[in-house]
Amino acid sequence: MLNTQIYPNTLAQWCDNYLQANEFNDYCPNGLQVDANTPIRKIITGVTATQNVIDAAIAEKADAILVHHGYFWKGEPAPLTGMKGKRIRSLLQNNISLLAYHLPLDAHPIVGNNAILAQQLDLEIIGALYPHEKHPVGNIAQCEPIAITDFITKVSDKLQRIPTHISAGNKQITQVGICSGGAQDMIEQAATMGCQLYISGEISERTTHTARELGIDYLACGHHATEKGGIQALGTLIEQSLGLKVRFIDDPNPA
Repeated sequence: MLNTQIYPNTLAQWCDNYLQANEFNDYCPNGLQVDANTPIRKIITGVTATQNVIDAAIAEKADAILVHHGYFWKGEPAPLTGMKGKRIRSLLQNNISLLAYHLPLDAHPIVGNNAILAQQLDLEIIGALYPHEKHPVGNIAQCEPIAITDFITKVSDKLQRIPTHISAGNKQITQVGICSGGAQDMIEQAATMGCQLYISGEISERTTHTARELGIDYLACGHHATEKGGIQALGTLIEQSLGLKVRFIDDPNPA
């Protein structure tokens, strides 16, 4: 289907269906978060709906922004004031809609963050970190035997950043746990499932001790860096399926 013009609700419905967004119990609303109610011809994608991404969308005369990290998180203050108020004003005053997909974009088996990250690192996903989950947000992957030092070099090359490596003494890997973003605490489950290495985005003080004591190496590859792939893949699919112009804006983030 190729359209040159669709409305925000139509785009949201398409994304909701493709990502099966309604099947997730998430920390934020997935789908259309800000409705400018104007036709969409051009979309800006990004990891997070920052002011920089909004400003880029304004400069590009985009009609919508599609991100992984949107607004209205559980526990977040409700008033539209300060930074949050400025962002919302910028969107509405420039007739820009905002769509966001969090866990559905982590978990999707084709355009999901974990799926794309595994593809980048030549890993084959073979199962879920938590096998009972219908839509796993953490996965187990396998690879041909590779020295962990060589694997770190591959990660650095593909993600364009050197990961933080917590060594537990594994010299070679064949099975890897993987979950993008701030999922460092899944490392215990990765160890339980027999992985020699676990990959996520962030690292906490406790993660170092957990890795060493459970005998599983850990790579903190950056929350932003591990979640760039999914939103870009979704944007490409929208461009191909709906005929809309889509451009990814990278607002660099070392974390």
